[in-house]
Amino acid sequence: MARALILALALSAADALVPGATRSPRVAPMKMMETMPYSSPAAQSTPGSVGLSNLPKPNAPGADSTILVQGGSLRTWSYRSPLVDQVQVVLSTEGRPLDADLELWHGPDNTPCKMRVYVENGQLRPFSAVIATPRGPNTVAIRNIGQMEFPIAADVYANDVENPSAETVSSATTIQGGALRTYPFDPLVNSVEVLLRTDGRPLNARIELLQGPNNNKQVIELYTEDGLDRPFFAILETPGSGNVVRIVNTAPVEFPLTAAVVPHTIDDKMASGAFDGDVVIGGDIGW
Repeated sequence: MARALILALALSAADALVPGATRSPRVAPMKMMETMPYSSPAAQSTPGSVGLSNLPKPNAPGADSTILVQGGSLRTWSYRSPLVDQVQVVLSTEGRPLDADLELWHGPDNTPCKMRVYVENGQLRPFSAVIATPRGPNTVAIRNIGQMEFPIAADVYANDVENPSAETVSSATTIQGGALRTYPFDPLVNSVEVLLRTDGRPLNARIELLQGPNNNKQVIELYTEDGLDRPFFAILETPGSGNVVRIVNTAPVEFPLTAAVVPHTIDDKMASGAFDGDVVIGGDIGW
């Protein structure tokens, strides 16, 4: 009995010294850390297939849906819900130039609307336009074609979209293909509404905001495959004096368009005679 016990102890000691023999280490139980739910900014700004009531609202307290688009990068916003028939795009900078390509994707290899946007000062004159998105799903793609040193802040939302006023809709005039028309504005006007449409034909136009002779403050090169189904509506900021909106129909003569440009907001301080930096020759404002 004693010999058997001694033999068993010797065998166990030999197993412990055999090369390659491993013993399973004792694994300490993992401590589960309490984590907060993660939601990326892209997920917040990409509504996807949700209803209008669940889409992010602009300038909502505690829920800013603005995304920073670095120079040379591309960001997209997808809307799968058929309830979303138009979205508003707002682009701005911290005072630097803004240069971007904006496209609407509707199905594979189908771009029914595209525009090239240039703004001299994206903080003083932010870009704001409404894009029609009928028959979803649709995707809005914004590419910052500027340099790395010039990022832009982009926001796309479908709630509280601005619509043209009744005066804008009723004051449309025809611009033939290859022609241009200018709309000068008083220094009291802070922003203007621009509405471009066709009778169902393609829409090709160039919209310029000038302040002085050939001094482009904002330029929009626009293409829409159907100007009746997808009209173009934008609000241009016009601070200061000497602002002129010039619209050029870059399509052939067979493709006329109707354009309306009317004031959107008026500076009440200047209307009351309290000037804010601009000199007005004559001094007859406010009398």
